Amino acid sequence: MKITHLKTNHVVNPLGYAIDQPGFSWIVEDTRDMVQTAAQVLVSRDAAFERIVFDSGKIDGSGIDSLAYRPAITLEPRTRYFWKVLVWGETESAESDTAWFETSKTGEPWVAEWITPDCEDNNLHPILYRQFDLPAQVVAARAYICGLGLYRFELNGQKVSDEVFTPYCNAYDRWIQYQTFDITSQLTVGSNLIAVMLGNGWYKGRYGADKGVLGFYGDRFALICELHITLEDGSEVILTTDSAWKAQPSPVLESDIFDGEVVDARISTIVPSPDQTFGVRPVDLDRSRLEARRSLPVCINEEIKPAALIHTPAGETVLDMGQNMTGWLRFRTSAPAGTRIHLQFGEVLQEGNFFRDNLRTAKAEYTYIVDGTGAVVEPYFSFFGFRYIKISGWAGEINLDDFTGCVIYSQMDITGEIETSNPKVNQLIQNAMWSQKGNFLDIPTDCPQRDERLGWTGDIQVFSGTACFNMNSAAFLSKYAYDLGQEQAKTGGMVPHIVPMVNLNKGGSTAWGDVATILPWTLYEFYGDPDILAQQFESMRAWVDYIKTIDEASGGKRLWTEGLHFGDWLSLDDPVHSDPRRGGTPHDFIASAFYCYSAGLVAKAARLLGKTDHADAYAQLSAEIKAAIQTEYFTASGRLAVPTQTAYVLSLFMDLVPDVFRDRVKGDFIARLKQDNVHLRTGFVGTPYVCRVLSAVGANDLAYTLLLNEDYPSWLYAVNLGATTIWERWNSLNSDGSISSTGMNSLNHYAYGSIVEWMYRDMCGLNPTAGEDGVTGFRCARIAPKPDKSLQWAKARYRSAAGMYESGWRIDEAGYLTLTITIPFNASARVVLPDARRGEVTLNGDPLREGEQVGDDVELILSAGRYTFDYCTRQ
Repeated sequence: MKITHLKTNHVVNPLGYAIDQPGFSWIVEDTRDMVQTAAQVLVSRDAAFERIVFDSGKIDGSGIDSLAYRPAITLEPRTRYFWKVLVWGETESAESDTAWFETSKTGEPWVAEWITPDCEDNNLHPILYRQFDLPAQVVAARAYICGLGLYRFELNGQKVSDEVFTPYCNAYDRWIQYQTFDITSQLTVGSNLIAVMLGNGWYKGRYGADKGVLGFYGDRFALICELHITLEDGSEVILTTDSAWKAQPSPVLESDIFDGEVVDARISTIVPSPDQTFGVRPVDLDRSRLEARRSLPVCINEEIKPAALIHTPAGETVLDMGQNMTGWLRFRTSAPAGTRIHLQFGEVLQEGNFFRDNLRTAKAEYTYIVDGTGAVVEPYFSFFGFRYIKISGWAGEINLDDFTGCVIYSQMDITGEIETSNPKVNQLIQNAMWSQKGNFLDIPTDCPQRDERLGWTGDIQVFSGTACFNMNSAAFLSKYAYDLGQEQAKTGGMVPHIVPMVNLNKGGSTAWGDVATILPWTLYEFYGDPDILAQQFESMRAWVDYIKTIDEASGGKRLWTEGLHFGDWLSLDDPVHSDPRRGGTPHDFIASAFYCYSAGLVAKAARLLGKTDHADAYAQLSAEIKAAIQTEYFTASGRLAVPTQTAYVLSLFMDLVPDVFRDRVKGDFIARLKQDNVHLRTGFVGTPYVCRVLSAVGANDLAYTLLLNEDYPSWLYAVNLGATTIWERWNSLNSDGSISSTGMNSLNHYAYGSIVEWMYRDMCGLNPTAGEDGVTGFRCARIAPKPDKSLQWAKARYRSAAGMYESGWRIDEAGYLTLTITIPFNASARVVLPDARRGEVTLNGDPLREGEQVGDDVELILSAGRYTFDYCTRQ
């Protein structure tokens, strides 16, 4: 038995995060035992566990849940706590390694003050620094720091941490994150030097909607920092930002999220500068807005080498990375001083030439002026979305070994993998993963390359399930949800179109705004931690109340018939709005459907949180909306009055159909799809659910047909045209490879990658379900794979919060099916064997003696273990 993946609030050994109450999670693996018989959690002030501050005692059964155990403990600021867990199974036990978490300043007042360079040029990128002496050896030291817009932190000439783009992106007008770093090993007896370089970033640079605006959150660079240093004699030194600091120009001449960066390496980063120094002064920023970090580290998580060097028909020199990615290009140069190396970034070639028109006004370029010494170069404060790089000004021959693609995203474990017998489907799966990597850079963005890169709410709402299968997204999306709640505090419950809202003071669109309810519920489903529901409950409720207020003002019909909505964005049916991008399904219907669905989610969350009155009220509201929808949109004979693919999908997925007419609506949906030649007409709203609904209503073969279609519109259409990420549009490129438009056309846009959730849930059958105690997080699962002979095999592995699940199948032309399932320790699953007859199934080579026949399927409850079923279906 082995205990692994110990996390506090879903982060491994978090240092200085926002932790009001720690929640511990872990996974038990490498054991033949099936059930936890007891567990014990210990928390101590020291790693030797001699100063224990909490001991749960050995608690029998599952009284200590590995998904989210919260000890009754009061936390002190700036304190490290160590914890471990002991677990007993039926025959063996294990003790975990020691994990830890360290609190931030919490409620302590700041001693430091915000400072800014004392110079008239607000665009001069500075290095702020201070020299200081330490009389004795350091035994412990922490930095509590925030620099605006972005900061790069060095001590004694060495960068602190491998994080980039600190202090990250959030609603700066509501809260500003500071980070905590352990700097013990970087300090020395005697003279020390702290230096912080500042860049524009999201706070001060060009950012926001409609090409962005400069300095929306602030127009001055600023820094606040406290070093708390404990010496070997027990004394403490506190160094703070104050008037004793100095400043000098940095080599960064320009930096911008959209436009890129210009660096003149002839300007030294060595401080103090022999050429120019100036003082600092206080800057009026509210220190009460400072909060401990919630953002995960953004780092270089992968490196890739160029796939090819291309000399284009236009005479350009272009690197092909072979993969559309987010990050930057690192290069090595020994060019003469003054050489100006210019890199431009793009996603696609056109007629064999470099192309970037779909980036709109974003320059997306990097300029480096060489100082004449050999150097390895990469940006400080900019990132790019790209596959191709046009290189100008390079001295000498280009050697591909001198270039490396640095892939940047928030640090998250990859938790899921799927593989099938179809290489094109496998590429589609990888495309969705790469789009997630490329757009999970601190906030879940729509795209990483053009003049946008915004946290569009609708995109992550539809993709959140796929995101949680692909990666452990709990902490990442919890931070985004927190920001969402902060923005709602300014809008009276309305959910903005983008989070952070920046300069787009608009919101309230159905499906986009419903991220407020769907995202927390998805996180609870996947990770089983009710804290996300507690954190977001008022946000969830405020969104539904906002809709209800509109409903009441328009007559209280329990329908949402007012406002401007995005609709089934970019769908392919005949538009019902003057803006054809807004789809062909009436917005009133979509809005009312999500109104009903969100009210129901608030009711579920309230019940889980013990808020019975709220649970009853919102359940009643949801029931009233459902009744109104049935009256308004279904005829007396059961015909859906909105006969679009998306309307059928929402009606069936959200359980809006009168029970007596459900079979008719299923049939009508299938007829609609066949009328459309079994091709997609859905946009952002309908696409995430279309295959899930088809598999649920007995039309699994049609779901596979949609997956495997290769002509436009389809997922594999893009794969056949060489896509390595998910496109924004079904036809971002035309069939000849030419770009279909440049006004709004990203080649790295994850929304349509939501098909991967169907692959996990239906193709391979992995679904979280609530146990008798209401706990989800895959403590209980429903494993109900739905194979189809259009694929020979498929298999999924998912390291859930409860442990590793596996579900895979292989089927031959005669319909003989082998199904292999793994259920982790202390978990259980209701397994559904599709198209099976109980007396004809073998389990691990022996006749199946368990389970019950339920229609055409056999269902049985299984505990932890590995199982292989063999039988002949009627396919």
